[in-house]
Amino acid sequence: MIWRKVGASNFSSCPNGSVQWIWDVFGECAQDGWDKASVSLGLISILCFAASTFPQYVKACQTGNMDQALSLWFLLGWIGGDSCNLIGSFLADQLPLQTYTAVYYVLADLMMLTLYFHYRFKKRPSVLSSPINSVLVFILGTVCITPLLSSAAPVAAPREVFQVRTLLSVQPGSKPFTKQEVIGFVIGSISSVLYLLSRLPQIRTNFLRKSTQGISYSLFALVMLGNTLYGLSVLLKNPEVGQSEGSYLLHHLPWLVGSLGVLFLDTIISIQFLVYRSTGTSPEHEPLLPS
Repeated sequence: MIWRKVGASNFSSCPNGSVQWIWDVFGECAQDGWDKASVSLGLISILCFAASTFPQYVKACQTGNMDQALSLWFLLGWIGGDSCNLIGSFLADQLPLQTYTAVYYVLADLMMLTLYFHYRFKKRPSVLSSPINSVLVFILGTVCITPLLSSAAPVAAPREVFQVRTLLSVQPGSKPFTKQEVIGFVIGSISSVLYLLSRLPQIRTNFLRKSTQGISYSLFALVMLGNTLYGLSVLLKNPEVGQSEGSYLLHHLPWLVGSLGVLFLDTIISIQFLVYRSTGTSPEHEPLLPS
């Protein structure tokens, strides 16, 4: 796992060598072009995810109608999916870059929810503000504590020989699921379902408003790019020794569905941006005198 302690002597676990900084930072062997491409795409996807939320923060400050533009169920489904993704990544021993991405995205979701409720309660004060703040603090505490769950997990056995990646190969032997990985797999599957369901309320909100004003398209465009690169980084990674291609894909299936499956729904939202972009009335097009 990403937080396991890796000693310098364990570098021998990469029999064909590895890029030193990748081993030092992630504890992964980057032994050929596939592994290096996987790490590179994973890092770029993190940059896309990191950059995606900032345009929405700016848009929210400019328009002040974030509570109307974004669906609350969309945000709750998103943070629920990211939280399950984070916990599942630790328990199911996913790739380190997957976990890095999950940690960041939960923190970004908390910031998005904070802005949403800030503008909502600023316009309509409610007695629910204190309970909601308590929930956000609880989620933040969960994010901070989750990495400690892996400290007691056993370190994965070192690789004995290097296995060259063969696409769609069928090889004997498959990596069995441990009890902890089964729990992580289930939580990861729940995460994928939440990701898919979270887009539906936002699509409905855009349809009812006949507008996408108050939403930054960069949020969805960069998320789409990040999810594509994220999925490719998982697909390009070499399986472990003795693990078939099918077994590798099975172990990562919930995270692949969660990243690549939402691309279709995000495409629908992109189409809504194109359809509704001319429906809004900007100040420079408003009449000077009332009719």
